[in-house]
Amino acid sequence: MRRFLRENSLSIFFAVLFLVALVGQAFAGWLQFNDQQLGDGYHRISLGRYLTSADFAVDVTENWQSEYLQFLLYIVATVWFLQKGSPESKELGKAGLESDEAQRIGPHATEDSPRWARVGGLRTTLFSWSLALVMASIFLASWLIQSVAGWAAYNETRLGQLRDPISWHSYVANADFWARTLQNWQSEFLAVGSMAVLAIYLRQRGSPESKPVGAAHSSTGVEG
Repeated sequence: MRRFLRENSLSIFFAVLFLVALVGQAFAGWLQFNDQQLGDGYHRISLGRYLTSADFAVDVTENWQSEYLQFLLYIVATVWFLQKGSPESKELGKAGLESDEAQRIGPHATEDSPRWARVGGLRTTLFSWSLALVMASIFLASWLIQSVAGWAAYNETRLGQLRDPISWHSYVANADFWARTLQNWQSEFLAVGSMAVLAIYLRQRGSPESKPVGAAHSSTGVEG
């Protein structure tokens, strides 16, 4: 058990943080929602009812989709785009998909290479893009759920205002949907861009997200 915890400590650490934050969001969101309910002249609702509501679903998924979009774009963009001096970039001469030899594909695979990296054909192609494909699938799924949950929550508000509900297609073109979406996207893009640039000049000893403390500012694709 001790070995398992040590070898998986990074994923366990973030899994625990995720659960704690999600539970905290659930309780804080429930209290906030009930406060709004009382302000609008309605009754409080139970925590269980709030957790199955469109309001909770849209609050959660609008953040999930932006996070997975961030990683999807980062994974794919760093194949071709470079940033001199950043450990978040590949080395300056390695832009692109790289050779089969460099990627250890097919006849260049080693004994411990994954099977789908060795077999060639469609399976190797799919495996070569599997990380981006999964990230894209999670992003699209969470964005779809956000749109449906946001649509339901938006129509609940409209009905409370004695206004007619709108269709899902109309909501997806509505400012409410895009305001929720873009307020998350812009922060994710800023954070990733800042990390790529700040890591050129700043260091964190012992972190693979940083260059070695003594590495030159111009060193590119070098991790500590």
